[in-house]
Formats: sequence, C-alpha cells, structure tokens
Amino acid sequence: MTMRKINYRLYPSAKKEAALFHILRLQKDLYNAALQERIECYKKTGKGLSYNDQQKSLTQIRAESLEYKNIPIYISRMTLQRLHKAFNAFFKRVKRGQTPGFPRFKSIKRFTSFEMCAGSGWTFNFGEKSNKHGTLFIRGVGHIKARGKARTTGVVKTSQVVHKYGQWYLSVSVDCEPERETQSTKACGLDWGVNHLLTLTEEDGTYRQVDNPRYYQTAKKELVELSQSISSKKRGSNRWRKACKNLSNARSKIARKRDYDYHQLSHDMAKEYALVATEELTIKNMTKSAKGTIEKPGKQVKQKTGLNREILDTAPRKLLNMIHYKVEETDGHYEEVETRKVKPSQRCPDCLVVVKKTLSTRQHECACGASYHRDVASGLVMIRSVLGTLHNRLETSRDGSSVKPLPCA
Repeated sequence: MTMRKINYRLYPSAKKEAALFHILRLQKDLYNAALQERIECYKKTGKGLSYNDQQKSLTQIRAESLEYKNIPIYISRMTLQRLHKAFNAFFKRVKRGQTPGFPRFKSIKRFTSFEMCAGSGWTFNFGEKSNKHGTLFIRGVGHIKARGKARTTGVVKTSQVVHKYGQWYLSVSVDCEPERETQSTKACGLDWGVNHLLTLTEEDGTYRQVDNPRYYQTAKKELVELSQSISSKKRGSNRWRKACKNLSNARSKIARKRDYDYHQLSHDMAKEYALVATEELTIKNMTKSAKGTIEKPGKQVKQKTGLNREILDTAPRKLLNMIHYKVEETDGHYEEVETRKVKPSQRCPDCLVVVKKTLSTRQHECACGASYHRDVASGLVMIRSVLGTLHNRLETSRDGSSVKPLPCA
C-alpha cells in the first residue's frame, strides 16, 4: 500500500462558496492566533508551546466560539499541525546554519487552503462510473460536486481544499495499491537539460531527444502585456482586480499545460522502460543567483538570471518525480546516481577518464577515440553505472595509471 494524491475541481454554489471562504478566514485567524500565542509564550517564559499544548487552547476556543464549533474539529487540528510543521522546519534550518525564515503571519491572500484528516464531519465519495468525479461533504457547507478521474481509488486519509486562480480545487490523499502495465524490459539513461528537455540513451548507444516546450518563452509576450496592464491601473480598483485575474488565468493555463504534458511523457516512459537511471539534481544550487556581493560582484549576472528562469520553467523535480513513481508502479526500477562521485557529464563512458567540459561544450571528445553528444555520453555513464557494467571495465588512463571503479548508484 502506498499514498497517492488525486486532484479534483470543485463546483460549489454561491452560498457554498461563501461558506468555504468563511472556513478559510476562520483557519487563517486561528493560524495567526496560534503563532502569536507561541511568540508571547516564548517572550514571557523562554519556552515554546507544543502542538498538544495548543490543542487544549483549541478546545477552549470551540467551547466559547460557535463559529469554530460548527465546523469539523479536524480542520482546525490540521491548521495547528500546519503551524507545528512550519516551526519544525524553522528549527531544522537554524541547526543547519541556513537562513531560518521564521513563520510569518498570513493574510487571506497567502492562506489559500485548509486541510482535513480522517475523522467525522466530512466525507468524500468516489463516482460510481469508472471512478470519474465524486462528491465532497463538509459539515456546515453541504455537498459539493467534484470533477476529475481517479486512476486508482483507495481509502481516503486526508484532503486539502485549495482556492487558487479564482477557482476551488480538492486534493485527496488515498491509501491504495497502484498498478500499471509494462510492455518492455528496456533500460535507459536519462539526462535532463534546457536545450533538450530529456535525452534518453539506451545501453547500446541509441538515443532520442525530447524537445524543451519552453512554456515561458511561448507565453512571454502575453504575460508581459498582462503585467503592464496591472501596473497601469489604480491598485484596489475593479479594473485592477480584473487585470490581476487575467494574469492569474494566463499563468494557470501554462501550469495546466505543463502538468498535462509531463503526465503524458512520464506515462510513455514508464510504459517503454523497465529501468531508468538519471543523476541527482540539486535545483536550489543550480539556480543560485550570480549577483554576488558589493565586495565581490558576480559576473554575467543577466545571463545567469536567464538560465535560472529557463531551468525553473522546465520544473525538473516535478518531471523526475512523475517518472519515478510511475516507473515503480510498473514494478520497474528508478535510480539516481551520485553526481559528485560518478560525474556523468564529465566522464568518458568508454575509458572512464574524466574529460572536463564547460557547459557550452556540447560534444564529448576523448583521447581514447570516443565521440558522443554530451548528453548521450552522460546517459551511457549513468545506465552502465546502475547496471554495474562499469565496475568490471577498469581501463588504463592516459598516464598509464589504473582508473578507480565508479561507485554503484
């Protein structure tokens, strides 16, 4: 059994939408009050409050406030749990020496969702025909139609109601046993990039490349015009709100297009390959700013900014996560090799020697006579490393010394 999320679009009536907004505002106020309580407690006593401590305060709030009593208690508990997770993440960042980022008070614009855990007061029923659509019930709101299709159903554990782009959505977490059909036993090395989104290389050296859709560049002109339209209007006016909604809808369209394409691509890959090998990607480090400091200003800041935008536009972690879980649902294997040890983009797949290359060098040329496209060479190194064939191929380097075997991924 494993956890999977299923997303639906909600279609509440005007009255039920007002009730959802009311719950959202109540949970926002509860979150801010709980955050204030933790801050005041630490200032006065030097000690912090735990989740269980604030549960007691929630009992008192529900006893005194009819508004909170009329909504399921599990919604408010999940809000307190949300704050508890924020503080845990804050303390972890402090211990690691990173920028802490203390939990902030939230306005209704930043508090766009509430969660519900297993319990009474709410239910979700899947549709009877081919697992399509469903119905969400929340005490105090009523029944709301949900449109969507679940490939695999199971036991509903938690759910999240989200308001974004002026619409309501539902994300349901279910405990299930997902299965997918596989029609192949092939293996491939996957190299992600900006020039080409993916380069898929098989062990015999054959490869194919997936073009980068460049979602942002395609819609850049429209997004710029919509952004300029907002800045030319009085903030808070009806025309300003309408312009903001138009920009939000345009961004939503890009996000939906990306999700649809990535689901199709990852599905096809899981169907075609039983083993996928790729390298570990640290997106945070890859997209660091080159601005530098006053003492040590960066170089080519504008070019690095454009590269960071292109990297984030491809959403590499989202795509790789989709490929990961879908390959495993076919009883296949997904592996990420250690980039710093294996160095797939720099190592020769034939003689194992590290041939240093700049990012602009797109062809791998080695003294051993190997000549590959850079992404193809990287894919060969990764797939051979995962399959273990590189461990038995100790060649001699250019200076005659023995080459160390690559660590198994």
